[in-house]
Amino acid sequence: MTTQDPTLSIGAAAAGRTTAIAILATAAFILVTTEFLIVGLLPAMAADLSISISQAGLLVTLFAFTVMLFGPLLTAWVAHVERKRLFVAILLVFAGSNALAALAPNLWVLALARFIPALALPVFWGTASETAAQLAGPERAGRAVSSVYLGISAAMLFGIPLGTLAAQAVGWRGAFWVLAALSLLIAVLLQFGMPALRSPQRLRLGEQLRILRDPLFLANVALSVLVFTAMFTAYTYLADTLENAAGVPKAQVGWWLMGFGAVGLIGNWLGGRWADARPLAVTALFSGVLALGMAWSMAAAGHRLWLCVALAVWGVANTALYPICQVRVMKAASHAKALAGTLNVSAANAGIGLGAMVGALAIPAWGTRSVGYVAAAIALCAAAAALLIARRAAKSGGAAAKAQVTAKAAP
Repeated sequence: MTTQDPTLSIGAAAAGRTTAIAILATAAFILVTTEFLIVGLLPAMAADLSISISQAGLLVTLFAFTVMLFGPLLTAWVAHVERKRLFVAILLVFAGSNALAALAPNLWVLALARFIPALALPVFWGTASETAAQLAGPERAGRAVSSVYLGISAAMLFGIPLGTLAAQAVGWRGAFWVLAALSLLIAVLLQFGMPALRSPQRLRLGEQLRILRDPLFLANVALSVLVFTAMFTAYTYLADTLENAAGVPKAQVGWWLMGFGAVGLIGNWLGGRWADARPLAVTALFSGVLALGMAWSMAAAGHRLWLCVALAVWGVANTALYPICQVRVMKAASHAKALAGTLNVSAANAGIGLGAMVGALAIPAWGTRSVGYVAAAIALCAAAAALLIARRAAKSGGAAAKAQVTAKAAP
């Protein structure tokens, strides 16, 4: 009779969990790329569908506002569903929606194809990191969560340039076909490569929603809206700005955007490193740097060397603010950290949608370069707001500490 070595079983189980986490991170990359890829496709889509770049930009607003409005409630509604089934269903929704986008004959069908996956994306955002931690176990939970967020960060950084390059190589419809095929592939890999997990318990929202009574928490959420509005007023139209204001050849725009994303990795590292200590002060600092980079990029649009330097400053600040805002909002919550994180995602998408709208209004009114200057003004407002909130938080903290001392001194 042959007995199985228990260490082999443990090793095989660990390898299976690692594989499942890797597939989950890849799914995160594909899903979030679906959100951001369209920014790089806007010029090609606008030309093919005979619409203006401003009208095409409103598709970004539609996706972002859908995530913002429905994200927290939908995540809470399906939070009890077994995770493997949930993720496979989400990937199938994305596969079908991307296929519909590839076939869209007009703006309205394309809008529908963007609306449907926008309902499913925040559900994934709200549950993927928790699932990765569950798969990895308590000792490796942090590393597992960071793996999933690496997929999300990579999509935020490279989704737009990948879309621009795809539009040149296979057309904007071809780009959506590729996303549809990849979504279907990841759904199959999740079905066969991820173990079934115990279904979570249903939890009441009442206790979690108490964080919405905290003015400082709400101020931090509003600050995220302002920061992301500043970021995406200009970033939504970066491909168009490079092509029409800086004179970058259409075939090269994707590579410029790729460089912007690559430089942004420095910002991602800096933001994650500095956010824990003084998140509001760091938000103010990088919002100021963001304003400098965006305005400088517009001023230097005709000078390639200085444009590269300005875009690097912009890219570092832009990407640093992603983890900074997430950490800042979650630290501002006294409890219900997961709900706080989901609310920050909604706030970010509100800012993304507002930014796309502001840029869509600015371009026809003042020209392509105006988006950078308008975005810089909003970023400076965000920096000032962060400092004001920090001052208010310090006063509240001091008052709370004084009250504790008084209570202890009382007989």
